[in-house]
Amino acid sequence: MNIEIIPFDPAYAEDFKQLNLAWLKKYFWVEPHDEEVLGKPKKYILEPGGNIFFVKEGEEVLGTVALMKMDDGVFELTKMAVTPQAQGKKIGQKLMEHTLNYAREKGWKKLIIYSNRKLENAIYIYKKYGFQEIPIEENNPYARGDIKMKLEL
Repeated sequence: MNIEIIPFDPAYAEDFKQLNLAWLKKYFWVEPHDEEVLGKPKKYILEPGGNIFFVKEGEEVLGTVALMKMDDGVFELTKMAVTPQAQGKKIGQKLMEHTLNYAREKGWKKLIIYSNRKLENAIYIYKKYGFQEIPIEENNPYARGDIKMKLEL
C-alpha cells in the first residue's frame, strides 16, 4: 500500500465532509455541530490555527483527521474517518502518528479527544498512543460523546 499524508487542500474539502458524514451515519447520527464544522472547515478548523490531514493512495482519499484549536496549545483531535475498504489496514494509526508528530513539532501542550465507549477499536488506539481518560464536562460539544481523553505532549 503506497500511501501519502497531505495537509488540507480545498480540492478535498468534499472528501472531508463525506467521509465524516458516512462514519457518523454508520455509528451514530449527524448533529448540527457536525454539519456546521464539516460544511465550513476553513472557518472552524483552519482559520483558528488548526489543520486537516488526508491519507491518499494515488488520487483516492482513504482517510482524514482534523486538529481543532480549543485554547492556546490545546487542540481537539477530531473528525477522524477512514473509508470502509481501507479499514483494518492501519490507516487510522498512520494518521494518528502523523498528527501527534505534527502537534509536537508545533510545540502544542495537549490534545483532547471526545469519543464514545462503543467505539472500542478507536478507544484502544487512543490508549495505545498514550491518551488517558479524564472527566467529561456536562456541556461537551457532542451529544454522543461519553468519554473524554487527553494526551500531554
